[in-house]
Amino acid sequence: MAAAAETEKLGADRETVAVHLPPLSEVDPLLQDKKRILESRNLSFLFHVPISCSADDTLKLLDQMIQATRVIHMDELELYFAGDDDVGPFSARNELESLNLLFKIVNKLLVASNADAKEVLQMLQNDIVERLRSVGKADDAHMVSQTQNHDAEDSLLKWGEHHGVKSKLRIAFFQGAGRGMLASESIGVGDTALEIPESLIISEELLCQSEVFRALKDFNNITSETMLLLWSMRERYNLSSKFKAYFETLPANFNTGLSFGIDALAALEGTLLFDEIMQSKQHLHQQYDDLFPSLCTNFPEIFRKDICTWDNFLWACELWYSNSMMVVLSSGKLSTCLVPVAGLLNHSVSPHILNYGRVDEAIKSLKFPLSRPCDAGEQCFLSYGKHPGSHLVTFYGFLPRGDNPYDVIPLDLDTSADEEDGTSQSVSTSQTTHMVRGTWLSRSGGFPTYGLPQPLLSHLRAALGCDLDESTTETDIKENDRVVLETLLSIFNPMLEELPEPDDSAWECASWDVKLALDYKDLQRRIISSIVTSCTSALENV
Repeated sequence: MAAAAETEKLGADRETVAVHLPPLSEVDPLLQDKKRILESRNLSFLFHVPISCSADDTLKLLDQMIQATRVIHMDELELYFAGDDDVGPFSARNELESLNLLFKIVNKLLVASNADAKEVLQMLQNDIVERLRSVGKADDAHMVSQTQNHDAEDSLLKWGEHHGVKSKLRIAFFQGAGRGMLASESIGVGDTALEIPESLIISEELLCQSEVFRALKDFNNITSETMLLLWSMRERYNLSSKFKAYFETLPANFNTGLSFGIDALAALEGTLLFDEIMQSKQHLHQQYDDLFPSLCTNFPEIFRKDICTWDNFLWACELWYSNSMMVVLSSGKLSTCLVPVAGLLNHSVSPHILNYGRVDEAIKSLKFPLSRPCDAGEQCFLSYGKHPGSHLVTFYGFLPRGDNPYDVIPLDLDTSADEEDGTSQSVSTSQTTHMVRGTWLSRSGGFPTYGLPQPLLSHLRAALGCDLDESTTETDIKENDRVVLETLLSIFNPMLEELPEPDDSAWECASWDVKLALDYKDLQRRIISSIVTSCTSALENV
């Protein structure tokens, strides 16, 4: 929606700038929940900013705008964990989306505004940029670059630049994270850090030009995704490949959860991550057995037995799991792709690059614009998506730094009480899955939620016959809360007992996969321990 640049009259001789936020999408499945929150907080999509407004009053209006855009960008998880009085920030992703929306709106107004309006608009814009700059700063400070040979990676950059790659980034190695990319100059919000020509993107469209596709397009209904795995497995050893420089920079081992050894799996036994890894491994083994040796027998010149081994197949799977991106190509088709050079960017829960999934049709390039500023010499992060630690360990081989709001523990509860409650379709009653996460992420530690999600407490109160109404006495409220809190402790105390305190000395001498498994278990222990601590503390005050 085009931003209105005209000033308007409001009251006696008070000129204002109208800031219009986009309306909620009618197809948003969370539409009713968001409407309810906006109405309860008296937030609108139209703000009149007086040109003669003081700095304090202008920034108060900006706070209201930000509160509204936070609601616009809330996802199901954020709605679940947000308390009734919680105005945010809800997550780094939500904050970046919200502030970037306002940045774009104010930017359009600045371009079209008159001289009188420019001062107040510039004040808004400057404050938005400073807020964006502060997102994730604490996480960035932990990344220490190391001196290490990266000739192969530099060769990849030169190869990319030769084929049209434009970059304001350079390669570096980081303690505990491996290689990544630094800003070679200061890059502002909305500026492009990296630009990759569509001709360098490895996708289904490229596959269709290969002998792998020509051989398999009518063979046993093999999917294009599987063909891309097979193409990558072969292309890795193709000395005349156009992508030789790219494949030479890829690691010999990706070290994801799919490569965990027996000791690491033993350390994870009893966790959800153990089940996720075992199921994924079983699926890949079945897939490999379905393909080989059949392909080697039917197409011996294309699928050589020395290349089509289980280890090489797993390597190709890990490549696509850990490096692929969903991209809308210039054809309009959404495809799973490998994007050379961009794959060197590390993930963060507070990324600089958040939205990057569409090829610019005019220039046939994939651009990576910044959602928050990145100073020269600072590591530039990309978002791999809204994933919990279990997914990142299994398919990427790491746990992110900082608090990951998607690290949740789902609870296997009977939700029939929720479904029978037809009072309103609010978050409290429309959820069919309940969950917890670290209570340190909550801004409400006392009554009535004690740092726990309101939908979960509402479900338990209903299930245990502890519903509150206007006639409930204070004594009954306390007794009801005691029953709910003791029920939660009966769930989480046994879980905590299964996760003993970590042994630092054992971690120091462990292999990479055991270290990662132990880190994940420690994360689970900290989440469950925070629930137990919150419930125990609450009981002391009930």
